[in-house]
Amino acid sequence: MDAVTTPTATQENRSTVPAENGRPLLEVEDLQMYFPVKSSGVIRRTIGHVQAVDGVSFQLGAGQSLGLVGESGCGKSTTGRLITRLYEPTGGAVRFEGEDITAYSAKRLQPLRREIQMIFQDPYTSLNPRHTVGSIVGAPLAIHNVVPKNKILARVQELLEIVGLNPEHYNRYPHEFSGGQRQRIGIARALTLQPKLLVADEPVSALDVSIQAQVINLLQDLQKEFGIAFLFIAHDLAVVRHFCPEVAVMYLGKIVEIADRESLYDRPAHPYSQALLSAVPDVRQAAIGGRRERIRLTGDVPSPINPPSGCRFRTRCPIAQEICAKVEPPLLQIGPRHKVACHFPGELGKQPDKPITARMLGVDDNGTPDPGAEPVADLGNRPGYGDTWFDLTNKTIVHG
Repeated sequence: MDAVTTPTATQENRSTVPAENGRPLLEVEDLQMYFPVKSSGVIRRTIGHVQAVDGVSFQLGAGQSLGLVGESGCGKSTTGRLITRLYEPTGGAVRFEGEDITAYSAKRLQPLRREIQMIFQDPYTSLNPRHTVGSIVGAPLAIHNVVPKNKILARVQELLEIVGLNPEHYNRYPHEFSGGQRQRIGIARALTLQPKLLVADEPVSALDVSIQAQVINLLQDLQKEFGIAFLFIAHDLAVVRHFCPEVAVMYLGKIVEIADRESLYDRPAHPYSQALLSAVPDVRQAAIGGRRERIRLTGDVPSPINPPSGCRFRTRCPIAQEICAKVEPPLLQIGPRHKVACHFPGELGKQPDKPITARMLGVDDNGTPDPGAEPVADLGNRPGYGDTWFDLTNKTIVHG
């Protein structure tokens, strides 16, 4: 095994995410969501669990944007619903402004709804077809007693105008609007209580391309004006690159890579991230000639009821080795703002021949426990970034 320098167990993992009062706005640590699978018959027993989200950790500063990408079924939307407490987490912690809201009761959550709002994927089914736009957007104002009842209509019309709709259309019903207009209604409803955090779940995927640009620009303008933090969930990597300075890639319930925009898009270190980005049309590459190499993954995504041992991506990974089946890779920091969960991280075609994580995990190159190794305590999977990281080129720890 190549000699490497490993971090000590006492090294801190301090976040570099901008924060208010020295802390991030949102901190998610080891978040889990297991949905029970019931048997058929009269007596329905739990025979398994769908591991929709399994050990997700990240931080988000006030007024910042984090993109969450991955293929369908990887747990992106479930993560968003856990943060907004539409689902009760199975495990882990969600801390908002330093307070753990994971176990909050419905009564304690009510004032929190003013701070955390969600924009849903489908702009039609998320709006009640029997209510007018005025009552939909004005309902949060009445529930939370934000403004007097005689001023709710004026506030609703103001919000409709902010999102680019005719304020005189407050008495219309959702079916009388186009898809883009309905999404603007959903945005207006989310903005009603002036939240600090917006979870945008595929906010433009159901819209035409021309309308997508309008909605994205609207969200950016609103973020600048009101200082709102965004967790932006999407499939479209080009949209995420445009909107989010930081991006996390999910696969089968886990974050496999998280980094700043430039590091992830220009130098992805995880084979899954590389495969995703290879499928994105590159306009700049087309302008200078040539095409980016297309990476085609074989096989289907494993079932979240019975995920593979070790690394969950190993069944489709072109560089997987024996250690990948035995030991789960930690979310290791490899740059100032770059983490990756892989035993063989590196740019495409430059991956190491031997696992860089073996000695840190106390195993040999095949994943067998090594009595002579000194594993690093509490390695990886912490929210935020530390002031030290593993340099892939020199195979040493760099102190920032």
